[in-house]
Amino acid sequence: MVVQTVLHRLFTATACMCSCCRVLQAREMVYKRMVEIGRVVFIARGDNSGKLAAIVDVVDGNRALVDGPSSGVCRSVRNFKDLQLTKFTIPLRHGMRTKNVKKSYDEAKINEKWAGTLWAQKIAKKQLRAKMTDFDRFKLMRAKQLRNRIVRIEMAKLKKASKVSKK
Repeated sequence: MVVQTVLHRLFTATACMCSCCRVLQAREMVYKRMVEIGRVVFIARGDNSGKLAAIVDVVDGNRALVDGPSSGVCRSVRNFKDLQLTKFTIPLRHGMRTKNVKKSYDEAKINEKWAGTLWAQKIAKKQLRAKMTDFDRFKLMRAKQLRNRIVRIEMAKLKKASKVSKK
């Protein structure tokens, strides 16, 4: 029986909908972002935190050589715990020189692409809120109150109109 199941899995077309084949078809790659040479990373901790760099070489299972000449990150060995992988990759070769990394980085327009991501916008919004003064927070609170009041009034009008139309 086991041999038949294995043979069935191997030689059945992908259109088969038996339970064993459905399980196999449902599997997808869990991780989309892999550590690779040319992967653009966001430095989350340590010096140069908040900047982008590219992986130039993988030192071992815990560390990588990163370089970000366009973003002001000096070539250095970083722990993977301090890096967050982005969806961007640039064409780099193993151990590429800094000037060539800068050229590839700029040709791929990584900074412009990064600025358009929700991740970068969220970080920018967080930094903007951190820089707010007490008076700025007060003005924001009042603006939200005004917006909520307008929404509440419009919702009341719509509810009243729907009650009248039901009668």
